[in-house]
Amino acid sequence: MENRSFYNEILTEHNLRPAHKHDLPDANLVLEGVNPSCGDDIWLKLKVEDGVIQDGSFVGDGCAISQASADMMLDLVIGKKKEEAVKLAENFFQMIRGTAGEADLEALEEAAALQDIAHMPARVKCAVLGWRTLEEILEGQEN
Repeated sequence: MENRSFYNEILTEHNLRPAHKHDLPDANLVLEGVNPSCGDDIWLKLKVEDGVIQDGSFVGDGCAISQASADMMLDLVIGKKKEEAVKLAENFFQMIRGTAGEADLEALEEAAALQDIAHMPARVKCAVLGWRTLEEILEGQEN
């Protein structure tokens, strides 16, 4: 029960007061992420310089899970090298598949609270939307 309460608190906080949901006019990487099954639609905006994510934001609409997950993701990746951010996305996908190790979960910090989403197939696409968009935007970028 304590775990579910922790999940609800984190999800509510990031959904109601997202730190990274705003425009980022000086972003040099921008990509739309869409979940056609439920209508979630975000624009991920990153400012990347010298291979480091200096700043990031998202705008758009979606359910509490997609919005909170995108916000948590940006908490984690801002200040990280692109390779580190891609590794965190891999950790997140492993967590959703149920194959993440303890170190992978620890690296995800608050985002690890979304671990139980794996048991809600209809919500998995919501939780991974921001992470898939991050992976696409960074892998499409030349080093």
